[in-house]
Amino acid sequence: MQRIFVVYNKRSSNYVRVKDEFLAKLPNLQSCTIGKYDVSQSNDFDKNVSMLSKCLENGDIAIAAGGDATASITVNAILKSGKDVTLAVLPYGNFNDLARTLGMLTADKLLWRVAGMSRRRASGAWQGEDERRSPVATGRADAAQGETVPTRTRHSNFYPLDIIIDGTHWRYAACYVTIGMTAEAVAIFDDPKIRKQMQKGRKSSWRSYLQLAKWYFKNRHKKIFIPDFKINGKPQPHKTSDYAAVNGKSMSRVMKGGNDYLKPDVFRSETEKTISFPRLFILMARSILKRTPGRDTTGDTLIFDKPATIALQCEGEYRTFTDVKTIEIRKDPKKCLKVIRN
Repeated sequence: MQRIFVVYNKRSSNYVRVKDEFLAKLPNLQSCTIGKYDVSQSNDFDKNVSMLSKCLENGDIAIAAGGDATASITVNAILKSGKDVTLAVLPYGNFNDLARTLGMLTADKLLWRVAGMSRRRASGAWQGEDERRSPVATGRADAAQGETVPTRTRHSNFYPLDIIIDGTHWRYAACYVTIGMTAEAVAIFDDPKIRKQMQKGRKSSWRSYLQLAKWYFKNRHKKIFIPDFKINGKPQPHKTSDYAAVNGKSMSRVMKGGNDYLKPDVFRSETEKTISFPRLFILMARSILKRTPGRDTTGDTLIFDKPATIALQCEGEYRTFTDVKTIEIRKDPKKCLKVIRN
């Protein structure tokens, strides 16, 4: 019997939608066992990853129904578990970068596909042809009238970024990682007042941009966000404020990436002085209209001239580290995710 493991966050701004549009329909899935994990039970990212990884088993389908932080917990838990688990992501966050990269599945469409996969597993026809289709009830009216679903669904291997700090693995990032000012700015979303504002309606992503803009103009000249450093032995300009490695199709919803997530050893990276508003404006305009600028790399090692205090952010989750000497961003071809794409 197919096991489905749903990961969600009751504290999220869109949890009511998750409950009504997805969780309420799960009992209608046939030939499936449903497991649930609420990440709000722990505010600690690493604890959630550890707890969730222990719940997963070979053959599971793990569905992240939430924002990028919930998806990131699921990604890291799957990789930590070492199990053969398939990932699917539903877009219930403010930016939904991983869901956009995978194709923005709807709850009904994902249920439709999972039901077909379950029937194939139950019948032993796991290697059936694309054209084979079988009836299934998913709780939708048209399904009850004999709707059919594909017996195969679209899978890909997804190669995330591996972030290593002073020789120790810290995090896998599916779509991007930022270091410096933009990473530090994410801390504002931990403020209870701002979080409450974000929960008002479906325009929460634009409220996010407004809060970030306020923080930017207030703080951009207050400190040096990245002390002097080198990338792969090359000195970077003084007062460089940001480093970004982009692996997915989008960053913060509006900045365009590419298909590097399908490549086992390549991604795009960029450094910038975004404390300068004209440079930030040019960067954003180019990233929105064309593609986020940068260079293709097989790996970056940031070496700081002196031990530094550095903020890192991966898809909505950030951490500040002290006495950092090196940060390495790379890919491990042996660490990939099996994902469901639209």
